[in-house]
Amino acid sequence: MGVHTGISWAVEQSEPVGPQVYRSLRERIIRGDLEPGGLISEAEIARAFSISRQPVREAFIKLAEEGLVEIRPQRGTLVRKINIASVMDARFVREAVEADIVRIVAERRDPHVVASLNAQIEAQRNVAHQKAGDFLQLDETFHRTLAAAADKAHVWSIVNNVKAQMDRLRQLSFIMSSAAERAVDQHHAIVEAIAKGDAQGADAAMRAHLRQILSDLPVMAELRPNYFDSLDFQSNAT
Repeated sequence: MGVHTGISWAVEQSEPVGPQVYRSLRERIIRGDLEPGGLISEAEIARAFSISRQPVREAFIKLAEEGLVEIRPQRGTLVRKINIASVMDARFVREAVEADIVRIVAERRDPHVVASLNAQIEAQRNVAHQKAGDFLQLDETFHRTLAAAADKAHVWSIVNNVKAQMDRLRQLSFIMSSAAERAVDQHHAIVEAIAKGDAQGADAAMRAHLRQILSDLPVMAELRPNYFDSLDFQSNAT
């Protein structure tokens, strides 16, 4: 399978091309536009972006380091299937980091932060039954806002670098009609605890939110078994 010709590929002239190509490909892999197991062509992508092959090659290398693609010399580059162990590792890291983050935010109990988070939740509700990609962008903003409110923006950037496989699974989970609405309710529980200054409650709500993936994983593995590199999710579900 080659590059999806129906996708618009464009670059901004105001910033370097390489990072744009990397971000664009990464986003398309996470969204599932470039499906697991599919081949993508360095030459085709270079033509689609109207650029040389060098920045595409560099993007492929970075994506390979994240476990999103497998570079096969003389054979093309394969979009890797979702790695369950990586999903579980990312969930573990996120829970450890974000539970502490919401504790800090709850202890500070900043009304401006609470107002911003509540506004974001309303925006999330408005798109919960629409495009999964739009909802996940708002979800990303929500978690990033929490990190910034705890003065942990740099920590969030580190977490973001290790959660690509988890994001792929979360994107896939939104084929379930109730998944986005459920996530919004979980976000609401987190913000309610923060608004009360309840650090323990915020911690528990965040952990429950991030553990939802443990329930979603076997469902997704059954619905889309060809998207996973292994169906041995039980031994990794910790």
